[in-house]
Amino acid sequence: MKKLIASMVLIFTLVMTANVGQISATNATVKNDLSVANSNVIDQDTEGELKQIKEKSTKEVQDYVEKYGSDTYGLTAYILDKVRIYSIPLCFIGIAVGAIYQYIIGIRKLDVQDRGFGVVIAFVTLLIICQVLPLIFAIVVKGWRG
Repeated sequence: MKKLIASMVLIFTLVMTANVGQISATNATVKNDLSVANSNVIDQDTEGELKQIKEKSTKEVQDYVEKYGSDTYGLTAYILDKVRIYSIPLCFIGIAVGAIYQYIIGIRKLDVQDRGFGVVIAFVTLLIICQVLPLIFAIVVKGWRG
């Protein structure tokens, strides 16, 4: 009896899925025609924004190249600056997740509390490294290299 009910439910599910697929396919062609017309407008706007971002990034890299006197050092300084900027919010999110594991979930489960402490320590260490590394790079390249 259970096998019969299970097989009927399975057949009903397959039939309904096939019908929904046919309906979706006919609606997709109508939606596809509209999306092609809208995508041209969106692509032009996006293309302009991407060109502006590329020009801005290229100018920043050129500024670093002029500042450090080498393509390699300039690109490295640019990358380290971007890492410094983006590491702050990412590390704060990681510290918050670790604190949640340590202080909220870890109250009931002690193994999770230890994991949360490890996550907090890892993200604090990563934050310090990402903030100090550009400074060390600048001191070494500008100070010792001349």
